[in-house]
Amino acid sequence: MRMKLSFLLLLTLLTISSQMLAQEKVIMDTDIGDDIDDAYAVALALASPELKILGITSAWGNTELRSQMLDRLLCLAGRSDVPVLSGVKTTTENVFSQQVWARAGEGRVHGDAVDFLLDAIRKNPGEITLLAIAPLTNIGAAMDRDPVTFKKLKRIVMMGGSIRRGYGDTGLTPAHGPDAEYNIAMDVAAARKLFQSGVPIYLMPLDSTQLALDETKREMLTTVSTPLTDALLVLTAEWQRASHQVTPVLYDVMAVAFAIKPELCPVTAMHISVSEEGKTKEGPGTPNTNVCLASDAETFFQFLMPRLLKQDLHGNSSCVR
Repeated sequence: MRMKLSFLLLLTLLTISSQMLAQEKVIMDTDIGDDIDDAYAVALALASPELKILGITSAWGNTELRSQMLDRLLCLAGRSDVPVLSGVKTTTENVFSQQVWARAGEGRVHGDAVDFLLDAIRKNPGEITLLAIAPLTNIGAAMDRDPVTFKKLKRIVMMGGSIRRGYGDTGLTPAHGPDAEYNIAMDVAAARKLFQSGVPIYLMPLDSTQLALDETKREMLTTVSTPLTDALLVLTAEWQRASHQVTPVLYDVMAVAFAIKPELCPVTAMHISVSEEGKTKEGPGTPNTNVCLASDAETFFQFLMPRLLKQDLHGNSSCVR
């Protein structure tokens, strides 16, 4: 009996060790707080043991308030061990729809996002996946500061661009063609540098990321109460009030999902360039990007919803000042 228990213990330890070894090292770069999809993207990453989150960097606009929001979200999930770094501040006319919730969180000192990213790459050359779900200002700054180190990223998985379908082109009505997608258009110079960088890019554009979290799925989230799921519901309500919209579109979540399960968004090798107005254009030339042109919404939500509903992330429910 004792030998059997020892064997089971050893098997359990080996299983845990193999899972830890198999974890993908990731850094997330997010403009959480404006649209609601970033919050769901961070939640999916936290609920996915396949990912080892080395840090989360805030991007675009009021990056310090975004960092404060991330602090609170991580505290609720019991993951205050994950470093949060503030990126380059910019001017933006976007509405920080979730700022009331963000400002109620405990503030702390945050380091420099660009320095953190480059230092992490130096310590883990060829091992880090950068999950880029924001305008590319931090990434452009990292390329400018140390292009040699930046190229030692394993890959970039990003939500951005519009190849054949634009905003609202979901297949239910005639497509009007590609648009200048927000994450690309807000910093065209950085986007151009990235697509010319030689770093492997996996692009989730509007073509494959217009995934609506409908009322039925939002109702499902009310059936489970954890600090993290409760936060998602409150943040969704704040976004709805501020944006005068009802149904979230989970653009950024597909980038995180792809990093975990790439078959959710099959990619095609393409040559992508960025126009002056921020449009991502396919054209002739050596492929520089792996692009997901289509995804299946039902399969995506069958992957996402159980992770949000069954996750067991319990931190301090009073992560406020």
